[in-house]
Order: sequence, then structure tokens, then C-alpha cells
Amino acid sequence: MAPEKKKGGVLPPDGGWGWMIVAGCFVVTVCTRAVTRCISIFFVEFQMHFGRDYSGTAWIHSLVDCTTMLCAPLGSLIGNRLSCRVAVMLGGFLSSIGLVLSSFATSLEYLYLTLGVLTGLGFALCYTPAIAMVGIYFFERKALAYGIAMSGSGIGTFILAPVVQLLIEHYSWRGALLILGGFVSNLCVCGALLRPIILKEEEACPLPVDSECEYGVKPPAVNSVPTGSAVGDKLEVDAKQRCLQSMQECHFLLMPDFLVLAGSFLLLASGCSLPFVYLVPYALDVGVSHQHAAFLMSILGVIDIIGNITFGWFTDRRCLKKYRNICYMFAVGMEGLCCLFIPLLRTFVSLVPFSVLYGYFDGAYVALIPVVTSDVVGTTYLSSALGVVFFLHAVPYLVSPPIGGWLVDTTGTYTATFFLSGFALISSSLLLFSVAVIRRCKKPQKNSLSKDPT
Repeated sequence: MAPEKKKGGVLPPDGGWGWMIVAGCFVVTVCTRAVTRCISIFFVEFQMHFGRDYSGTAWIHSLVDCTTMLCAPLGSLIGNRLSCRVAVMLGGFLSSIGLVLSSFATSLEYLYLTLGVLTGLGFALCYTPAIAMVGIYFFERKALAYGIAMSGSGIGTFILAPVVQLLIEHYSWRGALLILGGFVSNLCVCGALLRPIILKEEEACPLPVDSECEYGVKPPAVNSVPTGSAVGDKLEVDAKQRCLQSMQECHFLLMPDFLVLAGSFLLLASGCSLPFVYLVPYALDVGVSHQHAAFLMSILGVIDIIGNITFGWFTDRRCLKKYRNICYMFAVGMEGLCCLFIPLLRTFVSLVPFSVLYGYFDGAYVALIPVVTSDVVGTTYLSSALGVVFFLHAVPYLVSPPIGGWLVDTTGTYTATFFLSGFALISSSLLLFSVAVIRRCKKPQKNSLSKDPT
């Protein structure tokens, strides 16, 4: 790294060690998002063991997702101030401890704290910094790199869903959580792969980039031995630099495009978690066996991979690169449409096409979230912006599954729950589409006004 410091930084390598960063992020998504999805397999076990209703049991999954997203800005902060490596390794330790402690649970409230809060906090510290590092190492092939990295969520679900079901059958849910705790400790190894890189100033931010922290730092102007007044001046300068740095990191919050995107993400998060929580319970309710119900999650996971990689590859093509937003809207809208049809599917054979379609479009939009965010805010603010994006997922992730559980308890069916999911996803897509149409209509008006001599 020493020669790079003398040159003042490098361009995003678009390869080289960047592929190791992608591999590390891939395993992070396996250990965070795939493990979170597989918690739904424990749903019936928790419900039967503790004798609680749907709504009370659903809080476990909600708290994992909510804490992961709510604490995402904390992961960005640690990644920016210390390093992404430190953030991921610390997160791996916390999440592993949380799962191990959960295996000794004596009540549902105990699981709220250990599995919901502690494990979710660990996932939060890992997820955002790992994703941000991929955006730093790649520029031309960014969508493909993100597609491969984010496919860990689908591959992990495909492999872990039947494995977790087997672990529950052989070792009970306590043994399964204990083994998952050991598996998740691999996040510490992933963190060690995240080597910092110094980008050129125009690629990274208006200020020079510190090699370990990746945030702007102005070199001190005082070269001589500091006197009393010099020390005071230096402290004042440092305070101003920190203030300026904080303002720069939050500048993207004032962008109108990002505000619209944020509103869309809120609607998206309100609907996307419900099928992952209630697909297995719904399948069991309509008479599907436990193994087949877990296999539906596996199908969803493996097709998720195809969506990740193919959409990432397609949107990197020169002809589609400028239409990434449209591809994202299409994927989210189709996912919502799938949810509206699931109450009509009441056999394993009919639920398989749902898993295929929902998994594909879920993988497609997940791979494009960091890409679309990067297109709006730029690489400079990507880490902080992703922290805010995932933070916006927190409250919907917290309240949606319990609301879905309450609807099941109240109505006695899953229809209202899946309708809630579908309409939320379609509304998210329509919001972005409406803004795009309004802008398109305003462009001819601006052009005509500029041509009008009066």
C-alpha cells in the first residue's frame, strides 16, 4: 500500500483483490441474511415449545431484522471511523455469541434479547461495511460484483434451509442454534479479508482519504513543535475539520432523488419480509409436510441466486446501464404481484412456482439496491447512504411480521397478510415510477421555455 500512498490513491481496481472483497461480502450475506431467513424454520418450534400465538412468536424474526437495519448506521460509523475490517470482525463475534446464548433460552423474552437484539446488532455491524467495500473496489463492473456478493443470501438460504431442518430434527432447536452460532463465527474471517484501499480524491471525496478509515482527513498545517497557542489553534482546526467531515457525510440527505428513494424503501421494507416469515407456516397450514415446506425456502434461495447474478450482469450492459432504476422498479413490482396470488396456491406443487418467481425477483432487486443508491448519491457517500437505507428498513421490519401475525390470529387465514405484502411492494414500485413519469413530462416544458425568446 505504500506506493499507492505516494501516488495519492488509485482508481477502483475492478478486479484483483476486489474479487476477494466480493468473496468476503458473499459469505457475510450468507451468515447474515440467509441465517435471518432460516429463523422462520424455527417459528413453529418456538411456538410449540413456549405455547405462544403467531404475533408473539413473530417478534423474534422482527427484532433480528429490525436491529440489523436499525443499527446499520452504527456499522457505517465504525467502518468509517475505525475500518470495515474492525466492524465486521466485531459484528461476527457479537452475532455468534447471540446465537450460542439463544440455545439456552428459557422464555420467548429471552430470545427477544439474545436472538433478536444481540444477534441482530452483530449482523448490523457486518452487513453495511462489507457491502460498502464492494462499491469502493468496483466501478465499471459494480452491478455484477454486487450481484455475486448479494447472491450469498440466496445460496445460503438454499443450503441452510434443509440443513437447519435436519439439525432441528436431530439435535432439537437448541442444538441447531448452537451449531449456527459456530457457523456465524466465520464472519470474523470475512472481516480479515476487507483490506482498505486508498481511492483518488476525485473518486472518493473532496478531502484526502485515510488508508485505514476511508474518510476525509486534511493534513495538518502545523509542522513545527506546537506551542500553547498553536495547540489551541490545532484543536480548533481539528474541530472544524470534524464538523466539515460530518456535514459532508450527511450531504446526501438533502438530495431530492435520495428522499424519493428513501420513501420507496420504506414501502418496500413493509412488504418484503412477510413472505419469508410466513411462507413455511402457510405451507404447513395447507397440509404441506415439514421437509417440503423447508424445501420451498431452498427453492426460493437458489432462484434468488439467479436473480442476483443475471440482473447484476444485465444491468452492467451498456444498453441497460442507464435503465437500472426501471429494472429495479420492475423487479419490485413483480415481486408484489406474486404475493397477491399466493392465497390461491394450496399445494406443494402450486407453491413451487411462487418460490421460483418470488425468489428470482427478490434476488434481482436486492442486487440493485446498493447500485441504485450509488447511482443517486455517488461512491463518496455510499457507505453512509447504505447505513441510512438499511436504517429505513428497521421500523417496517419490526412491525410488519407482528402485524401479519395479528392478521392471521384475527382472520384465521394468511390471505390478508400476503395481500399486505403485495400492495406494499407494488406501492414502492409505483412511487418511483410516478416520480419518473412526472420528471419526464416536465422535461419538454423546460425545453420549450428555454427555446421561447420571450
